[in-house]
Amino acid sequence: MRLRIVACEIFFRELCHLAARSPHKVDVEFLPKGLHDQGGGVMRERLQAAIDATDPGRHDAVALAYGLCNNGLVGLQARALPLVLLRAHDCITAFLGCRARYARYFEERPGTYFETTGWLERGMGGGPYGLPSQTGGLGFDLAALTEKYGEDNARYILETMTRHYRRLAFIRMGVEPDGSFEGRTRELAAERGWEFEALDGDLGLLRRLVDGPWDAADFLVLQPGERAASTLGDEVIVAEPLPAQTGVDKPSPGRTREDKPSPARTNEDKPSPARTNEDKEVRT
Repeated sequence: MRLRIVACEIFFRELCHLAARSPHKVDVEFLPKGLHDQGGGVMRERLQAAIDATDPGRHDAVALAYGLCNNGLVGLQARALPLVLLRAHDCITAFLGCRARYARYFEERPGTYFETTGWLERGMGGGPYGLPSQTGGLGFDLAALTEKYGEDNARYILETMTRHYRRLAFIRMGVEPDGSFEGRTRELAAERGWEFEALDGDLGLLRRLVDGPWDAADFLVLQPGERAASTLGDEVIVAEPLPAQTGVDKPSPGRTREDKPSPARTNEDKPSPARTNEDKEVRT
């Protein structure tokens, strides 16, 4: 199989590791971490452009290493090739290996902020791809905020953005070169007076994204002519047929009939958990 993967850059180390060991021919394009901070519409437009740029003569399928992330996957269309999507609200599901494990952790340890190698080295300032992060999370720097807003306002902003968190967890994925990333996370926790925890991640879900099989429980495979829609159920995302093409069915001269597709069902009124698991608010 010849697979093209379009991925958030926070998966850089994990996907390079897996692609190098895959039995398939795998090409990976990394997009900037800050993309989903720009909103679902911007993210969707950028991802669709990457999907459409895939050459059917060189690849058999396109896979996205993204979670639902502010509904950025909603409306994505499979064009000439099958499109493989993770059934995940956000990237932490992929790092922990499955939705069930993430849900258990959420229930047992509310108020946790997660870090990985990708978030630590690429999460601050948007990484090396030139798209700045608008939310930043722990990337908010007191000195930078002070310079922009003044010291009192900067401290208030920082406190507001982090007041619901009380634990910082580093997810070990087995691709770290040494203990420096875990050590940096421990330091960040100490600086904020939070608890620190290190837990082992699971590459299994990402490995199956790269190697297959794409079972229906964890993946949605869109066929050409289908698009992604969100759902409030456990499936996270589902397939729906594309609406009829805008066009004319034996019109009178000078008249056309515009197609007006019904909007896809979304769960924007019920945000999904992202990097933090406090109140299931989207942090991305």
